[in-house]
Amino acid sequence: MASRTPRPTPVTPTTPCPCGLPKAYGECCGRFHSGAAAAPTAEVLMRSRYAAFVVGDVAYLLKSWHPSTRPAQLDLDPDMRWTGLEILDRSDGSAFHDRGTVTFRASYRGGELCERSRFERVGGEWVYVDGEFLD
Repeated sequence: MASRTPRPTPVTPTTPCPCGLPKAYGECCGRFHSGAAAAPTAEVLMRSRYAAFVVGDVAYLLKSWHPSTRPAQLDLDPDMRWTGLEILDRSDGSAFHDRGTVTFRASYRGGELCERSRFERVGGEWVYVDGEFLD
Protein backbone atom coordinates (compact mmCIF):
# COMPACT_ATOMS: atom_id res chain seq x y z
CA MET A 1 0.00 0.00 0.00
CA ALA A 2 1.41 3.39 -0.97
CA SER A 3 1.90 5.89 1.80
CA ARG A 4 -0.16 9.04 1.59
CA THR A 5 1.33 12.43 2.29
CA PRO A 6 -0.11 14.06 5.42
CA ARG A 7 -2.15 17.19 4.96
CA PRO A 8 -0.63 19.31 7.71
CA THR A 9 -2.61 21.84 9.64
CA PRO A 10 -1.66 25.22 8.18
CA VAL A 11 0.48 27.28 10.52
CA THR A 12 2.66 30.30 9.93
CA PRO A 13 5.31 31.88 12.16
CA THR A 14 2.66 34.27 13.51
CA THR A 15 -0.24 31.85 14.13
CA PRO A 16 -0.72 30.46 17.65
CA CYS A 17 1.53 27.49 18.36
CA PRO A 18 -0.37 24.17 18.26
CA CYS A 19 1.39 23.04 21.47
CA GLY A 20 -0.93 25.23 23.55
CA LEU A 21 1.61 27.66 24.99
CA PRO A 22 0.66 31.33 24.56
CA LYS A 23 3.25 32.08 21.87
CA ALA A 24 3.29 32.30 18.11
CA TYR A 25 4.49 29.16 16.32
CA GLY A 26 7.68 30.87 15.09
CA GLU A 27 8.68 31.89 18.63
CA CYS A 28 7.67 28.56 20.13
CA CYS A 29 7.90 25.12 18.50
CA GLY A 30 8.72 26.45 15.03
CA ARG A 31 12.25 27.34 16.16
CA PHE A 32 12.81 23.74 17.30
CA HIS A 33 11.36 22.34 14.08
CA SER A 34 13.66 24.54 11.98
CA GLY A 35 16.73 23.57 14.02
CA ALA A 36 17.31 27.14 15.23
CA ALA A 37 17.13 25.97 18.86
CA ALA A 38 16.95 22.78 20.93
CA ALA A 39 14.16 22.07 23.41
CA PRO A 40 15.48 22.93 26.89
CA THR A 41 13.29 20.44 28.83
CA ALA A 42 11.54 17.13 28.29
CA GLU A 43 8.14 18.85 28.47
CA VAL A 44 9.08 21.42 25.84
CA LEU A 45 10.36 18.62 23.60
CA MET A 46 7.09 16.73 24.10
CA ARG A 47 5.11 19.86 23.18
CA SER A 48 7.28 20.40 20.11
CA ARG A 49 6.73 16.79 19.03
CA TYR A 50 2.96 17.22 19.41
CA ALA A 51 3.18 20.37 17.27
CA ALA A 52 5.24 18.40 14.72
CA PHE A 53 2.43 15.84 14.49
CA VAL A 54 -0.04 18.70 13.97
CA VAL A 55 1.98 20.30 11.15
CA GLY A 56 3.17 17.00 9.63
CA ASP A 57 6.91 17.49 10.29
CA VAL A 58 8.09 13.88 9.99
CA ALA A 59 11.78 14.89 9.78
CA TYR A 60 11.61 16.59 13.19
CA LEU A 61 9.76 13.67 14.74
CA LEU A 62 12.46 11.25 13.58
CA LYS A 63 15.31 13.59 14.56
CA SER A 64 13.89 14.01 18.08
CA TRP A 65 13.46 10.24 18.60
CA HIS A 66 16.06 8.23 20.54
CA PRO A 67 18.33 6.32 18.12
CA SER A 68 17.67 3.01 19.90
CA THR A 69 13.88 3.21 19.50
CA ARG A 70 13.48 5.37 16.37
CA PRO A 71 11.64 3.68 13.49
CA ALA A 72 13.28 3.57 10.07
CA GLN A 73 10.41 5.64 8.70
CA LEU A 74 7.25 7.24 9.97
CA ASP A 75 4.01 7.41 8.03
CA LEU A 76 1.50 9.87 9.46
CA ASP A 77 -2.21 9.41 8.88
CA PRO A 78 -3.14 12.17 6.41
CA ASP A 79 -6.66 12.33 7.82
CA MET A 80 -5.64 12.77 11.48
CA ARG A 81 -6.57 16.18 12.90
CA TRP A 82 -5.03 16.94 16.28
CA THR A 83 -7.12 19.42 18.28
CA GLY A 84 -5.45 19.99 21.65
CA LEU A 85 -2.80 19.07 24.18
CA GLU A 86 -2.99 18.92 27.96
CA ILE A 87 -0.01 18.17 30.20
CA LEU A 88 -1.20 15.97 33.07
CA ASP A 89 2.06 15.34 34.92
CA ARG A 90 5.83 15.62 34.59
CA SER A 91 8.74 14.15 36.49
CA ASP A 92 12.34 15.35 36.21
CA GLY A 93 13.24 16.39 32.65
CA SER A 94 14.61 19.84 33.51
CA ALA A 95 17.94 21.36 32.56
CA PHE A 96 19.36 19.59 35.65
CA HIS A 97 18.29 16.06 34.63
CA ASP A 98 19.30 13.46 32.06
CA ARG A 99 15.93 11.70 32.06
CA GLY A 100 12.33 12.70 32.47
CA THR A 101 8.74 11.67 31.93
CA VAL A 102 5.75 13.66 30.70
CA THR A 103 2.18 12.42 30.93
CA PHE A 104 -0.21 14.09 28.52
CA ARG A 105 -3.60 13.94 26.85
CA ALA A 106 -3.68 14.70 23.13
CA SER A 107 -7.09 15.26 21.58
CA TYR A 108 -7.93 14.61 17.97
CA ARG A 109 -11.08 14.81 15.93
CA GLY A 110 -13.07 11.83 17.21
CA GLY A 111 -11.10 10.98 20.35
CA GLU A 112 -8.06 11.39 22.54
CA LEU A 113 -5.03 9.49 23.69
CA CYS A 114 -3.16 9.58 26.97
CA GLU A 115 0.49 8.63 27.17
CA ARG A 116 3.30 8.66 29.69
CA SER A 117 6.37 9.41 27.57
CA ARG A 118 9.98 8.84 28.56
CA PHE A 119 12.73 11.21 27.47
CA GLU A 120 16.53 11.17 27.74
CA ARG A 121 19.37 13.43 26.78
CA VAL A 122 21.56 12.27 23.90
CA GLY A 123 24.52 14.46 23.02
CA GLY A 124 23.10 17.13 25.34
CA GLU A 125 19.68 17.27 23.60
CA TRP A 126 16.38 15.86 24.76
CA VAL A 127 14.93 12.99 22.71
CA TYR A 128 11.79 10.87 22.97
CA VAL A 129 12.56 7.29 24.05
CA ASP A 130 9.16 5.60 24.23
CA GLY A 131 5.75 5.84 25.80
CA GLU A 132 3.06 3.90 27.56
CA PHE A 133 -0.55 4.44 26.57
CA LEU A 134 -2.84 4.99 29.55
CA ASP A 135 -6.57 4.34 29.91
